[in-house]
Amino acid sequence: MVHRGIATLAGLLMLCYMFLSHLEPDFFLLHLYQSLIYLVIILMLFYFEDHYAYMLGMMAPTVWIVMSLSTGLMGMALRQVKWIFFPPYPGHKADAVALMAAVTAVLAVLMIGFCAYRWKREFAGMGRGLSTFFVSLGVIVVYYGVLVFLFTKMIGPR
Repeated sequence: MVHRGIATLAGLLMLCYMFLSHLEPDFFLLHLYQSLIYLVIILMLFYFEDHYAYMLGMMAPTVWIVMSLSTGLMGMALRQVKWIFFPPYPGHKADAVALMAAVTAVLAVLMIGFCAYRWKREFAGMGRGLSTFFVSLGVIVVYYGVLVFLFTKMIGPR
């Protein structure tokens, strides 16, 4: 595998979601589903579909960051990072989830940057950009649509 850095970042993001499923067992299925897009990216790199892997590697973390910002999760995560530098750390389970979300956000930003760099270096100006973007956009819309549907079903009235 030529692009070990991107595959490693995708694997680390998968591990972050798996750790989050350990911290929030009620949302195990949701976090498992969140990690699947990064498995798809690794498989695409393995099967030399790099242009789709790079585009998904830019789009999936970007949408996750936007959703985290809009739901307030990222704000909680940034407040928890403060506890690292200014103790005492309260040590609540929600704080661990928010801290893990901050780690995931850092890895997501790195993923976006590395994928954008590789895309620009290998595929910029080759005429594949628009079609790859729209195919990847369709995948991301369906992926996050299912994610939002699962989330609303999990937290809905019982």
